[in-house]
Amino acid sequence: SRSGPGSGPGSGPERSGSRPPGPAAPSHSFRKVTLTKPTFCHLCSDFIWGLAGILCDVCNFMSHEKCLKHVKTPCTSVAPSLVRVPVAHCFGPRGLYKRRFCSVCRKGLEAPGLRCEARLDRAAFRPLRVQGRLRSLVGGTRCGSAWPSASEPRARAAPASLQAHSVCSAALAPECTFGRLRTLVLPPACVRLLSRNFSKMHCFRIPESAAPEPGEWGGGEGVPAGPGREVGTPESGKQTLKIFDGSDAMQRNHFRAVTVPRLARSQEVLEAALRAYYISEDPQGFQLQALPTPVQLGDTAAAGRVWSAGPAEEEGGRAAPEAWVLRALPRTQEILKIYPAWLKVGVAYVSIRVTPQSTARSVVLEVLPLLGRQAEGAEGFQLVEVLMGSRQVQRTVLADEEPLLDRLREIRQTSLRQMSQTRFYVAESRVPAPRVSLFVGGLPPGLSPQEYRRLLDEAVTSKAALVTVSHVYSAQGAVVLDVACFAEAERLYMLIRDTAVRGRPLTALVLPEVLHTKLAPDCRPLLVFVNPRSGGLKGRNLLCSFRKLLNPHQVFELTNGGPLPGFHVFSRVPCFRVLVCGGDGTVGWVLAALEDLRHHLACPEPAVAILPLGTGNDLGRVLRWGAGYSGEDPFSVLLSVDEADAVLVDRWTILLDAHESACGEDSEADAEPPKIVQMSNYCGIGIDAELSLDFHQAREEEPGKFTSRFHNKGVYVRVGLQKISHSRSLHRALRLQVEQQEVELPSIEGLIFINIPSWGSGADLWGSDSDSRFEKPRMDDGLLEVVGVTGVVHMGQVQSGLRSGIRIAQGSYFRVTLLKATPVQVDGEPWVQAPGHLIISAAGPKVHMLRKAKQKPRKAGPAKDARADGAPAPEGDPK
Repeated sequence: SRSGPGSGPGSGPERSGSRPPGPAAPSHSFRKVTLTKPTFCHLCSDFIWGLAGILCDVCNFMSHEKCLKHVKTPCTSVAPSLVRVPVAHCFGPRGLYKRRFCSVCRKGLEAPGLRCEARLDRAAFRPLRVQGRLRSLVGGTRCGSAWPSASEPRARAAPASLQAHSVCSAALAPECTFGRLRTLVLPPACVRLLSRNFSKMHCFRIPESAAPEPGEWGGGEGVPAGPGREVGTPESGKQTLKIFDGSDAMQRNHFRAVTVPRLARSQEVLEAALRAYYISEDPQGFQLQALPTPVQLGDTAAAGRVWSAGPAEEEGGRAAPEAWVLRALPRTQEILKIYPAWLKVGVAYVSIRVTPQSTARSVVLEVLPLLGRQAEGAEGFQLVEVLMGSRQVQRTVLADEEPLLDRLREIRQTSLRQMSQTRFYVAESRVPAPRVSLFVGGLPPGLSPQEYRRLLDEAVTSKAALVTVSHVYSAQGAVVLDVACFAEAERLYMLIRDTAVRGRPLTALVLPEVLHTKLAPDCRPLLVFVNPRSGGLKGRNLLCSFRKLLNPHQVFELTNGGPLPGFHVFSRVPCFRVLVCGGDGTVGWVLAALEDLRHHLACPEPAVAILPLGTGNDLGRVLRWGAGYSGEDPFSVLLSVDEADAVLVDRWTILLDAHESACGEDSEADAEPPKIVQMSNYCGIGIDAELSLDFHQAREEEPGKFTSRFHNKGVYVRVGLQKISHSRSLHRALRLQVEQQEVELPSIEGLIFINIPSWGSGADLWGSDSDSRFEKPRMDDGLLEVVGVTGVVHMGQVQSGLRSGIRIAQGSYFRVTLLKATPVQVDGEPWVQAPGHLIISAAGPKVHMLRKAKQKPRKAGPAKDARADGAPAPEGDPK
């Protein structure tokens, strides 16, 4: 059943919300139409002219004929039947929104439109297993929360993209099905987080902020006004009234300014006040009461005075008060919607009649048969009141004998607006056993579970009866604790965050549990990693945007525990994808973690997409994600990830063994233990790594200056000019073996092993000339190309496209012997390597990457000779 704005408990009799289950893949009823006026395509938002329009007769979906192949959203006439977690739209103030389009009729929002302000805090829904925070949009602007709406087709510049005219809003389904991003979103019903005593900063890793959010109660004419805000001067012959919707608004001095004619009748003023709060119920059930001024606080007659016509009061010599409170008249019965707090296909809610004799227990007894749960007995269920406020969700379990009609009257007395944001759920009354998963990172690697437990006992003195070590990641130096007490979990969390072990500070995170068995078959949630230090402030902004567009539990900040917490949360998800937001070093970090944790994952080979935020971004360029993020709409980025193609990319292992001294001297004091690093892009030895090392050291000294890609490249140029005359004779300082064969090196200053056709911010180091000595390079051919450069000038010529590197070798196994300490860099991460050996070999299975789909179909003709395009998609495309 559908309901318009303002629908909620007490809005009048309605039919039951039961619906027959919809088909597995609801389809549209398309036909070609002749358009006399230009309209806009749901998919690309461009104009549709003439006979090129395709219209769905059922849901009014409109698109170009060429865009039909990209339609993935179901027909909205049956999509609501698939809703598992129904959340009502909450329409805010009417406003003008430029360059926005109605989500129902797709016409421009020239007249005032409505937007949905429903914003839920996921944490409050935990016991109901609907931890989602809805962010549907109605009215052409982006709402301050997260979820796309059921009717969302595709609109530019809005993350959830549900927009509608005021008159069209009644045609929208009240439930949210996550819209176009539904295959990427981790459904809230599949997330469980028992985290009493923890704030959203602990649970979602989101800092608390006292700043008002968009859509919050603020000031302004025709919209809510806050304390200390002045109401604008009305036009001649009109008066502006402050209207409060209940006791809570009076205490906080939050009102809405309503301008009415001075000679307006009481009925007109009452209707204007109801419209200000978007209450669509019958005005006969409400009245306006005068708000007492400080002088009138003792005047009970003034405090309870009801609005009467303006002229009558003026004739009596008394002006009408400027502040009024909107009150609901007492009701003898109401029609109340009761929602099931479990997933039930085909039933969104049931409607029952509430009388003065109705209690919470009697309502449960009446509702259970309608929901098919009468055989289980009413003792195992309870009635839960859920207030979906703009900042948080409040959950209250009603006592069995509490009169429900009195409860509704109390809610309306507090806030009439709150009434439209309140829902009643029948929930199972089983109290879940306390269980908090606590991730602890920063521990010494390579220890046993018993040693980790003993180390934590010494550091924070945990209670053995309440704390168990559920997972151990020895190579990463991290454990996951299961804590069976909320108070103990909170104590441990606070202690661990302020504790250091062997000189390293520990990291603590509260992790949710993903109920993987409840995921839909076509759900492939996106695991997002963001490096907020990359791309200046863009990383931080993207972190906030993705947490709004997606479930916050699927977006992880890499500076807070690295990639391990995210992979642990998704370890039992059968199929998921990964988005890495950062530079080449960040991508390599995540891919290395994926390689180490592959055997822990139910989806051992997730496809990885890139949002390039670094300086070089060479892998992002090869996979068509661009030279760097330049402020694209995050919603469009997610759509591109969903439509991307899967390709294979080789991964390489580099063994760094500095134990031997090639000069025969005793250098054990300077020797380093062997270590292994992973490579995806390239490995540089010599001048290339030396420039990267100087840049890295400059950035570490003054990180605040390295906030733009242009400045970073300028620093590269400066350090390169400083070394333009230096000569190192690298070919005399190392030896190279390819496939067990010694290779004589020319006179070079840098030796580079490349896996992809992009180096140094997009340069083609290998070149495009054919050579019978070597095979045509591909990034999935199991071969590396070895190239030399003669110095800084040669590198600059390569960057300018004037020359290519010196082709030296091609193979799958390399052994480099360093005769002295030499700068080395792997995927942009530099260091000085002690004398010894570097052994480069293939690293097991290839990694699945996501390559951005081309925006326009390729024209007829010969295929473009591009190595990046030559990599075939793997079988069983995991996209």
